[in-house]
Amino acid sequence: MATLKELRDVRIGKLTRLKELGIDPFPSASIKDYSNNEIVTNFAKFEGKEVTLTGRLMSWRTFGVLSFASLQDFSGKIQLYIQKDLLEETDAKKQILGHSDLNLLDIGDFVQVTGNITKSKTGEISIQPRQLKILVKTVRPLPDKWDGLKDREVRMRRRYLDMTMDEEVRARFVRRAKFWDAHREFFKAKGFLEINIPILEHVPGGGDANPFVTHMDSIDQDFYLRISQELYLKRLIGGGYEKVFEIGPRFRNEGLSDEHLPEHMAMEFYWAYADWKDGMKFIEELYTYIIEKVYDGKKVFKIRGFDVDFSKGWQILDFGEVMKKRFGIDVYNVTLPELEKVLAEYKIERDFVMNVPRAVDNLWKTIRKEIAGPAFLINHPKYLSPLQKPSLTNPNMVERFQPIIAGSELGNGWSEVNDPLDQFARFSEQQKLRDAGDAEAQWLDIDYVEMLEYGMPPTFGYGHAERTFWFLEDIPAREGVPFPQLKSHIEDTTREIYGLSEDVK
Repeated sequence: MATLKELRDVRIGKLTRLKELGIDPFPSASIKDYSNNEIVTNFAKFEGKEVTLTGRLMSWRTFGVLSFASLQDFSGKIQLYIQKDLLEETDAKKQILGHSDLNLLDIGDFVQVTGNITKSKTGEISIQPRQLKILVKTVRPLPDKWDGLKDREVRMRRRYLDMTMDEEVRARFVRRAKFWDAHREFFKAKGFLEINIPILEHVPGGGDANPFVTHMDSIDQDFYLRISQELYLKRLIGGGYEKVFEIGPRFRNEGLSDEHLPEHMAMEFYWAYADWKDGMKFIEELYTYIIEKVYDGKKVFKIRGFDVDFSKGWQILDFGEVMKKRFGIDVYNVTLPELEKVLAEYKIERDFVMNVPRAVDNLWKTIRKEIAGPAFLINHPKYLSPLQKPSLTNPNMVERFQPIIAGSELGNGWSEVNDPLDQFARFSEQQKLRDAGDAEAQWLDIDYVEMLEYGMPPTFGYGHAERTFWFLEDIPAREGVPFPQLKSHIEDTTREIYGLSEDVK
C-alpha cells in the first residue's frame, strides 16, 4: 500500500501536468447556477436544461467511454454521467479539461461542470457534462474509510474531513446555527435588543468558575476572559435599557468533559420589570419555540439514557423539599458538621473545598442525576445564589429557578438583587470564601455595586450555554462544536512531508 507521502507526490505530479497544459489548478472565478439538491428535488423543472454545477468529486468509475462520478456540494450529491463524445476537448483558453485528461482528476478535487440534466439508464438523476473545469486540485487524498468511533481523535483534529465525509456531522452544525437563530428570532419578537458587551474584564463575575487571564500591553494591565455575560448586561439595565440579550463566547478555565468545554457559546438575557415567575413561563415558551424551529416540533428526546417528553409540561421541584425528603436536612439552616455527617453516611466523595455551599451542592447533584425532566428547580438557598434576590416568604432562599433535563442543570433564571448594600455584603462574603481557598467563589466587583447605587429596576435574568444544544442532540460536548480544543500535536508523517523539526510545536 502506498504511503501518504507517495500518494501526495502523485497528486503533485498531476498538478504540475495541469499547469503544463495551461490549466490553472486553483482559479479564483467559478460559476454555480443551482445547488445539487435544487436539481434533484425539482428534476421535472430542470430535465433537458443546461446548468452549471460545482462541488467535490466523491467517487469515480470508468467503463470504456463512459465515466460516472459523484459530485457533492453542501446540499447533497448528484451524479456526473460523462460521455466521451459529449465532452469538449481540453482547452487552455477556456480552462476546461477534455476526456483525454480526465486522468488528472482525483477523488476530492473540486470541479465545475456545465451540461444537461438527465437520468442515467438506471434512473439516477445526473448531469451530462459538456464542459468540465477544475476549481481545486487536491494534494492529499480523502480517507478511504471514515470510522468515527475508532478514529475520534483524528476526527476532532481534522474536523473539516469529518464534515466532508459525514453528512450527519454537517447537518448537526446546521442545526447548531438554527439553534442560535431561533433564540434571536424569539427574543427580537419579544422586543429584546442584542447588545455586544466586553469579553475582557477587570473583574470576572456572574458565575462560579476559574477564569483565564491575559494581559493588555497598551495599558500594562491584566484582564480576565469573561466567565459569564451577567454583570455587563445588568449594567445596560441600569443604563436605561429594559430588554437586552447577548449570544457569544465565554471562557471557564476548568476541565474538559463530555458536558463541559473551557470555551463555549452562551446566551444571557435581562428583562426589566419582570421576576422569576415571569421568567419560568418565558423559558418554557423559548424551549417550545427552539424545538419547533430546529427539530420540526419533535416532542420526545432520547438524552443521556432518559426519555425527555416536552409535551407534558414542566415539573416544579422545591430545593428544600427534595433535600429534606432524601437527606433529612433543612438546607436553609444546616451546619457544616451536619453536612459532613450526611456526606459520610451516603459515601459521597469529598473532592471539593469543604464549606456549606459546596457540600449542599454536591448532595443535590446525587438527586439531580435521577431526574429526567423537563423540570424547574426552585427555592435555592441564598448561600448558593450570591447574585439573586431573597424570597419574600423566606429570607434564606432566593427567587431563582434552573431547568433540569436528563439529570443536569441546563440554565439559570433569577430575580436580580438590586439592593446595593445587600449586594455588597454578598460579594464580601464571597470574597472571604475566595481568600479561604475557594477559587470558584465570586469576586468583589465594586464598580457593579456603584452602578446599583445609582439604581437598577426590578429585573429578571437568565442564561444558558450551548450545552443545552448538546443535550437535545444527545452528544458529548466536543461532538457539539465544530472545532473542539485539543492538545497540540503534529504527526510524524506531517513533519516528514514538510521537513519540520521537533522544535516546531
